[in-house]
Amino acid sequence: MIHLSGTPVLETERLILRAPQASDFEAFAQFFVTDRARHVGGPVERPQAWRAFGHLIGHWVMRGYGFFVFADRTSGLPLGSAGPWCPDGWPEPEIGWTVWAPEAEGKGMAHEAALAARAWAYGQLGWETAISLIAAENARSQALARRMGAVPERDADVMGKPCVIWRHPSADALTDGGMEAYA
Repeated sequence: MIHLSGTPVLETERLILRAPQASDFEAFAQFFVTDRARHVGGPVERPQAWRAFGHLIGHWVMRGYGFFVFADRTSGLPLGSAGPWCPDGWPEPEIGWTVWAPEAEGKGMAHEAALAARAWAYGQLGWETAISLIAAENARSQALARRMGAVPERDADVMGKPCVIWRHPSADALTDGGMEAYA
């Protein structure tokens, strides 16, 4: 069983943000094999989803931070992932998010998780700013980035895929130093 000792746990009004666990793979795989994953490298076959899930865990090991799995506070069911991300070759540190569970879409849960993750990255990792890499046709993620105060900065190509770099407000620009959702 996967256990990333020392990984922080964040709490928001409706969510727990925690390290990825082996038991999260099924929800992750169910998302990644569908067309809903088209903006984040999917759909892929289950073996490729396994490898991608390993990247989530490996990022924590290699960088000391990474995507949190956000889970429903009441049921504990994994709903998606959000967090700081900067694999080798990335243009700069990113705040990313993905909603795995269709029933969690459109309810502000990704927003809640991404705000908490950004606040943690600003407060605990000392990031002064962050980007989000969003596919040009991903209107939902663009709306979430806008809601977080991010603005489109420039077009980019990451790993052979075109996207838009969205710039988040700096920690100093946020009235509470970036701690708006950090619990």
